[in-house]
Amino acid sequence: MAGKRVAVIGTGATGVQVIGEIADKVGELTVFQRRPNWCAPLHNAEISVDEMADIKARYDEIFELCARTPGGFIHEPDRRPFFDVPREERLAMWEKLYGEPGFGIWLANFRDIFMNEEANDEFSEFIADKIRSRVKDPVVAEKLIPKDHGFGVQRVPMETNYYEAYNRDNVHLVDLQETPIERITATGIKTSDAAYEFDIIIYATGFDAITGSFDRIDIRGAAGLRLRDKWKGGPQTYLGVMVEDFPNMMMLIGPHTALGNIPRSIEYNVDWVTRLMAHLREHRATRVEATAAGVRSWTAHVKSLGEGLLSNEIDSWMTGINRNVDGKQTRKIMRYSGGYPAYREHCDAVSADAYHEISLD
Repeated sequence: MAGKRVAVIGTGATGVQVIGEIADKVGELTVFQRRPNWCAPLHNAEISVDEMADIKARYDEIFELCARTPGGFIHEPDRRPFFDVPREERLAMWEKLYGEPGFGIWLANFRDIFMNEEANDEFSEFIADKIRSRVKDPVVAEKLIPKDHGFGVQRVPMETNYYEAYNRDNVHLVDLQETPIERITATGIKTSDAAYEFDIIIYATGFDAITGSFDRIDIRGAAGLRLRDKWKGGPQTYLGVMVEDFPNMMMLIGPHTALGNIPRSIEYNVDWVTRLMAHLREHRATRVEATAAGVRSWTAHVKSLGEGLLSNEIDSWMTGINRNVDGKQTRKIMRYSGGYPAYREHCDAVSADAYHEISLD
């Protein structure tokens, strides 16, 4: 990429990481942004031999901590009522979290910022001021601050030197809300305002999350019904693992599971499905299927847990919105919002009760 004219389309999780990494390596970098995201510094650093040895010695302790937290990470939310904490103390806490590595600024924050719009507005303004302090051009800074949602109600991209990239003379921002892309040309990109020439175009335009990978496979149930058609109005699952009318199909990290620290969630799903398979073998069963009552109960439970969360009141991939995919412009409840401990407790109760909401033949 050295010396090349490079375009990046998109400022989501992939875009912000790519932009921060290549800005000082390319000749010219032009960023095409449709909607800005709230981002926070990752603060990655090299881990010394001694630090790594300490981490390895505490694996069991770390995993036990992850098992207790709602997101499955090492970060525990602050459950104190937001407005019971003096503003000076809130600001000091945010400064500390903003300067630490990892998801703490998001997941160790006040729980109320995910449910109380006034609390979220105050914290979002704190992050907006951080962006303004890091981007020298005030016009560019304002374009990089989201106006359609608050911090933390969408997945937060973690970045390294992302905002500082816009202070470089070789980096340019194109606002697609003002001048949308009309087409890709033989030499670059044509917007409603200008024609740009590039050597390389990087498409950081996202992916079809949660149900998208299932939709791309022609999965059919016992009666020939396609899974993508069954889920057209939104996913319906049992524990996020099984689907009625689709016997012997078990999903790992399907919709309606507790999304967060994905490796922790995958491991639990694998363990739960393994226990179910042992149960099938013990009872010499060859067919397993979620019952209609089980699916109705779990889907209703998932929807009820999503009530009152600001994240379910905006458009994002976490609410089933994907403007790049036909038929995915209506909000749906796509994930379990009760946190990892509650999800595991519910699933463990099902297996302890001999899988009463599952049909075995």
